[in-house]
Amino acid sequence: MKLRTSGRSYVMTKRAQSAAATAERILDAAAAEFEAGTAIAGITLEAVAARAGVSVQTVLRRFGDKDKLFSATAERQAARVAAERDTAVPGDLEGAIANLAAHYERDGRLALRLLAEEASSPFMTTVTGAGRAYHRSWCGQVFGPFLDGLHGDERNRRLAQFVAVCDVYVWKLLRQDAGLGREAYIQAILELLEPLTRRT
Repeated sequence: MKLRTSGRSYVMTKRAQSAAATAERILDAAAAEFEAGTAIAGITLEAVAARAGVSVQTVLRRFGDKDKLFSATAERQAARVAAERDTAVPGDLEGAIANLAAHYERDGRLALRLLAEEASSPFMTTVTGAGRAYHRSWCGQVFGPFLDGLHGDERNRRLAQFVAVCDVYVWKLLRQDAGLGREAYIQAILELLEPLTRRT
């Protein structure tokens, strides 16, 4: 009897692992469809299913509908970004900007695509709004030691400056438009931050 129970548990575990792997493939496929340049309104469940190597029915059974699928995709991406960027140590400027640069090198183009679609998609507006809120929170945490002692409007203005300097559009201006290399981008951001972090 004990062996049968153990065997049943093993089968259930394998099924759960298989279901989880299938869900990850579907999420990867949904993200890849968007990253390939298709506007979210034009992405079909058929295309996602084909890329993931599953049926449309499997996608629907796992996620319910297209809105829920892309909500899950956005939530997974946000969790990944937070797990990576939250390793930045408050007050460590070089480490924090290296962390930020690594994030933008990998996800900056995706972030710009999301921002480009927010005006035409309520879903994207929600996603980008959450992204902005996280970025502001991250700046408040990472630059916290340089905000100590500031209050009211002065603190809000200084935090807004940190948020602006570290924004993805600044990364675009420096890396894509001006053609700076990754290390030059890091150096440029540190130079922009210098007067904001100078200890007097």
